[in-house]
Amino acid sequence: MAWERKIMRTVRVRNQNKAGTLARLMTAISNLGASVGTIELINETAHSVVRDITVYADDTEHMDHVIEAMRANEGTRVLEIRDEVLALHQKGKIAIRSRYPIDSIATLRRVYTPGVAEVCLKIADDPELARLYTSVSHMVAIVTDGTAVLGLGDIGPLASMPVMEGKAMLMETLVGLSGMPILLNTKDPDRIVQAVSTIAPTFAAIQLEDISAPRCFEIEERLQTMLNIPVMHDDQHGTAVVSLAALKVAAKRVNVDMGKAVIGQVGLGAAGNAIGRMIIRLTGNAVLGADVNEEAVGRFVSAGGRKSTLNEIMAECDIVIATTGVPNLIRPEMIRKGQIIFALSNPNPEIDPDTALANGAAFAADGKSVNNVLGFPGILRGAVDSNAPRITYEMLIAAMETLAAMTPAGELTPNPLDKKVHREVARVVAETAIKQGIARAEFVPYVEG
Repeated sequence: MAWERKIMRTVRVRNQNKAGTLARLMTAISNLGASVGTIELINETAHSVVRDITVYADDTEHMDHVIEAMRANEGTRVLEIRDEVLALHQKGKIAIRSRYPIDSIATLRRVYTPGVAEVCLKIADDPELARLYTSVSHMVAIVTDGTAVLGLGDIGPLASMPVMEGKAMLMETLVGLSGMPILLNTKDPDRIVQAVSTIAPTFAAIQLEDISAPRCFEIEERLQTMLNIPVMHDDQHGTAVVSLAALKVAAKRVNVDMGKAVIGQVGLGAAGNAIGRMIIRLTGNAVLGADVNEEAVGRFVSAGGRKSTLNEIMAECDIVIATTGVPNLIRPEMIRKGQIIFALSNPNPEIDPDTALANGAAFAADGKSVNNVLGFPGILRGAVDSNAPRITYEMLIAAMETLAAMTPAGELTPNPLDKKVHREVARVVAETAIKQGIARAEFVPYVEG
């Protein structure tokens, strides 16, 4: 769920090499409500110090005010302002590269004609050999219509491409899968299902991404029924796995038994519905669910949830999870002493965690603390490596338990860039598929390189 909607600039400044100059500059930035990331020393002389300072602001206008304050700081000269986010995105963040150099006629004949014909004929005789002799074994389609991009909403498929590229980068970097963004210029579930099912032979798995509810439920269900490869809507299941892992860690920290606690889910869209349903299956207890959309409530009740309201949930529940997208929905006076509050909407939570704690919550977290990058790479890698035809509830629970177990003391989740965590998630997901009897390949753990 982590997604902080800020803009960033790298500002190169030359400060007088006098005590207090940098401190005044930092104060000027802070006084305007902006924040500072990295500070890199570029050059230092007896008279001046040149630094690159990463500055975060709410929007362009806010950033302009911050830059002006930096210019006005005594002893500071602004030398350059760089938008390194845009620079990094130029020409895209991903590309398809050859695994082998074509540096001779002999190599050309092996990778292309005439040598490739033999491989094609082998696959024609036995389609299962495609997993051995082609990139299908590690290709994952990242499919979106751009209707529910986290924190941005319905921005359309083309504008969502930078997010899909980011997902592909994470898959490749963390678990070695080759993610391929697929942008669909339609919101029609029938056309989406037809398009994905038609291109499915290219891929070992399908990740549905940023498709709005309730269409996402139907699309995922229909595709999983039609295809014999895993189909996972990350906004549902990836988010649920990571959220529940964090919740398990939080509950243990404050001595709350999730099996006995009364739990409420506020917001029953893609993420909220999946989180609530997973809790129901995990604990065996009904979860109170509230949403302004009656259809969403009905769907949740049919899955074993109990219809409720925000006020009832805040009054009755020991654990409250909110995924509404409505900032400050939970008022401070609603907090009861000892509650666990997960306000997961981004970029602005339903209640600030510090405010919740100040009003009696035993534990509070927001979406910035619960990053779903911890879920989808390892889950998909494990499903792909075991050649499972689908991702089961048990595979998701295995991933969740692993993330909770690997969370360092004092943290809510593991480091999302720790590759050991992702490899372990992949391993337990694959082993669970094998135990369930749905794996169609002997699991070989992913080894980088």
